[in-house]
Amino acid sequence: MTKVAVVFADGCEEVEGLSVVDVLRRLNVETDMVGLTSKNVMGDHKIKLSCDKVVDDSLLDYDLVAFPGGMTGSANLRDNKKLRDLMVKRHEQGKWDAAMCAAPRALSRYGVLADADYTCYPSIEEQTEKDAPTGHFKEDITVTDKEHKILTSRGPATAWAFAYAIAEALGVETKDLKHAMLYDYLADNIQDSL
Repeated sequence: MTKVAVVFADGCEEVEGLSVVDVLRRLNVETDMVGLTSKNVMGDHKIKLSCDKVVDDSLLDYDLVAFPGGMTGSANLRDNKKLRDLMVKRHEQGKWDAAMCAAPRALSRYGVLADADYTCYPSIEEQTEKDAPTGHFKEDITVTDKEHKILTSRGPATAWAFAYAIAEALGVETKDLKHAMLYDYLADNIQDSL
């Protein structure tokens, strides 16, 4: 069975992590909320999150590990040595890793964005380009680099696109859920409202 971990750190963008958890659980993908240092996490907008577990070596067992952004949250992810070591091992094992908003800077600091196509929140690419000068920044809503097994997205408004891209990278059919959640309606009509 496919398993995903979403790693939450204090100061995370709540909507970016919870959208992934919500969509994947609706698709019957086993998805764990994993706290960086505690099961109790305080999001950037003072939303208290209660995680299923705390980061440990079992992170190596997941098919995909996703990071929500947030400036403080992504800095906490970026600077955690235990998490870095586990993510480097995952990358060496050829496993999928995903990050959105400011969180790709954690992946770049770990060295896993080298040579990969990716996106991130505007201005964060200045940091990612320093740590991963061989990476290739794109301005797309989501970027899926199948060769390097890296999936990234831009920011809070792109959280659902990120969640669906994660499911699709793992081979999960999303068409029916996109329709049920009106995501297809939103995607088809967004330009009309601008």
